[in-house]
Amino acid sequence: MGGGGDGSGGGGGGGGDRIRVRPVSPSRRLPDFLQSVNLKYVKLGYHHLITHLLTLTLIPLMAVILLEASRTDPDDIRQLWLHLQYNLVSVLVLSAFLVFGCTLYIMTRPRPVYLIDYSCYLPPPELQVKYRAFMDHSKLCGFDESALEFQRKILERSGLGEETYVPEAMHALPPQPSMANARAEAEQVMFGALDNLFKETNVKTKDIGILVVNCSLFNPTPSLSAMIINKYKLRGNIRSFNLGGMGCSAGVIAIDLAKDLLQVHRATYAVVVSTENITQNWYFGNRKSMLIPNCLFRVGGAAMLLSNHSADRRRAKYKLVHVVRTHSGADDRAFRCVYQEQDDEGKVGVSLSKELMAIAGGALKTNITTLGPLVLPISEQVLFFATLVAKKLFNAKVKPYIPDFKLAFDHFCIHAGGRAVIDELEKNLQLQPIHVEASRMTLHRFGNTSSSSIWYELGYIEAKGRIRCGHRIWQIAFGSGFKCNSAVWQALRTVKPSVNSPWRDCIDRYPVEIVDGIPSQQQQQ
Repeated sequence: MGGGGDGSGGGGGGGGDRIRVRPVSPSRRLPDFLQSVNLKYVKLGYHHLITHLLTLTLIPLMAVILLEASRTDPDDIRQLWLHLQYNLVSVLVLSAFLVFGCTLYIMTRPRPVYLIDYSCYLPPPELQVKYRAFMDHSKLCGFDESALEFQRKILERSGLGEETYVPEAMHALPPQPSMANARAEAEQVMFGALDNLFKETNVKTKDIGILVVNCSLFNPTPSLSAMIINKYKLRGNIRSFNLGGMGCSAGVIAIDLAKDLLQVHRATYAVVVSTENITQNWYFGNRKSMLIPNCLFRVGGAAMLLSNHSADRRRAKYKLVHVVRTHSGADDRAFRCVYQEQDDEGKVGVSLSKELMAIAGGALKTNITTLGPLVLPISEQVLFFATLVAKKLFNAKVKPYIPDFKLAFDHFCIHAGGRAVIDELEKNLQLQPIHVEASRMTLHRFGNTSSSSIWYELGYIEAKGRIRCGHRIWQIAFGSGFKCNSAVWQALRTVKPSVNSPWRDCIDRYPVEIVDGIPSQQQQQ
């Protein structure tokens, strides 16, 4: 989970007046994590780089050898052959060594994983909820005045717009959070995304060998993955997995699991479905720390098709470059900062700790310190490492160099957990407004859709026509536990906007100008 909460600062409400940003309590902001870098996480990044050094050096070396061989005179080759005839044993040993080395490289090198395409679910218009309707409905549901006022303030500061969606069961009076309605929501979202994905890619369901589904709070029996297998009649030997309780960063975990499986199972497709379920997880009590998810979380889901077929490179959109996962669950504070529990009245909800932002900052620091050596240009790494060594070894009063991640990535998909998270990452990573535009617009248009939000953000960037061949995209998400996970993708071609994008009907209505963290379209309502 990744709520922005009541510490998110200024407005995003439904009125025409411009709402100014209020100062954020230091305890509810991300710490200045780049000023306190832990050396052991730098080592992790460089360790990962060195373990892949053979792959990075062998290909250029082979290219140089072939180039030099093409320039060699035929007489020189004939003289070399005559010379080698008198050293047959050496030739055989050398040949055996080369064959063994090439075989070992081919068998151990990681197979490339391609993202053929993905699809984000667009709910029907009747599920949209406006601020006033949300508050009127909450009042009729029996919340006390203090809880209602708290929810009103959260909505005003959240950055959510008037077009986000809640499930059909929550529109009813009284709400109907039944198992049947929760299943109906799951089917509507998952099947909606998958139908569109299969239509776009023309993949045959019998060719799908791997299925990974992640949904944190709704885990029925049979599982969500079994529901998909039953619906699309997937083959009997499919390797299916259902990830639960892993929060908003589970989408990256699901991609990582699919990637590992694609390294083992040759010539197959993997489908990943990332979603969350609201119907049975709406909180009806009055504890403020448990009311925030009601205000931020909305209906959404995404389905991705991955492949390890080399021939699919030609039609794939992206190639998976890196996945970096960090987990701080050994710390009790981190473990409990996003916690599902009962309140004093026995009502179940998800509680968000006031320390959430500080814990998220620590997890982010760990993640990007590990990721840095894998993605940053050499110039940035030298400057960063030099100042770090000077500070650690010589106890010098040197301000650590803050690497410029804008040199490593062309686009940023920061999990739209809440406005405060986006604000603080923009500040700490020294990003420009355009780099967090996709996150703000996704939060505004769709709300916090949990693990699928990073895919709505990528869809926004594509809809704006900004993805060019070779561009690198950084997806980063936070999750309960507490986790921070990153995925790095490289565009294999210039991506054209999809006619089935959930942004297709509204992208022209969302200008790029953002004032005080609020889309200008929302300012004008």
